[in-house]
Amino acid sequence: MLRKIVNVFYNIWCVFWLVSIFLLLYPFIFLCIQVKSWNRWGTELCHLWADLFFFISGLWVQVDYRFVPNKKDTYIFVANHFSYLDIAMGMKVVRNYFCYMGKSSVKKVPLLGYMFRKLHIQVDRSDKSSRMRSYKMSLKALHSGRSLFIMPEGGIISKHIPKMHQPFKDGAFALAIETKTPIVPISFLNLYEIMPADRIFWDWPRVIVHPPLSVEGKSVEELKLEVYEIIQAEVDAYRQRNHQENS
Repeated sequence: MLRKIVNVFYNIWCVFWLVSIFLLLYPFIFLCIQVKSWNRWGTELCHLWADLFFFISGLWVQVDYRFVPNKKDTYIFVANHFSYLDIAMGMKVVRNYFCYMGKSSVKKVPLLGYMFRKLHIQVDRSDKSSRMRSYKMSLKALHSGRSLFIMPEGGIISKHIPKMHQPFKDGAFALAIETKTPIVPISFLNLYEIMPADRIFWDWPRVIVHPPLSVEGKSVEELKLEVYEIIQAEVDAYRQRNHQENS
């Protein structure tokens, strides 16, 4: 019982700082997103938001960079999606100028929705015209040299976390093939144990950034399988190590 109470208060602490830092930075972000050429600075402020949040909340991120993305190059970053921390973690780990492709429901969140619409790409997957519009916006972003960050499960929808939901959405992989943009898989190993959680989890958030995958000569289905196996293998290995250490 005590653990659950402490966990509730800790989650409140995290949400408080997540919102407070955002509100502190929002006037500057708002200014940056009014001018297209200043959008890059808006993204930099979002990186700062993530840095401050994870530091103040005591979630000191441990990243295994098996590949360090060149900030001047363009990539499609693809990660598993099990936790409410995943979006903030993406901003913390990936320092390229990128945009998320995410659910259009975010636009309903006050302030955050407006910022997301200006800096990122929203998609309503139930609306074919919205999917096509988002795909074209993503192509435009990639052709302009801006990277994308996509979670191909389509939301936190897995019923067997930490197993990724299958099948993946095609978007990230079709975009990679059409533009010949390398895919960089990212494994979020334990964020689902931190938030949401029904127990206190005393460990640092752990992330692996994998080497990029060439898309040359591969089909969408082949890429989907390759990315799934890379990300899921590391999530499974971490869980197995953790289970052995605690048993």
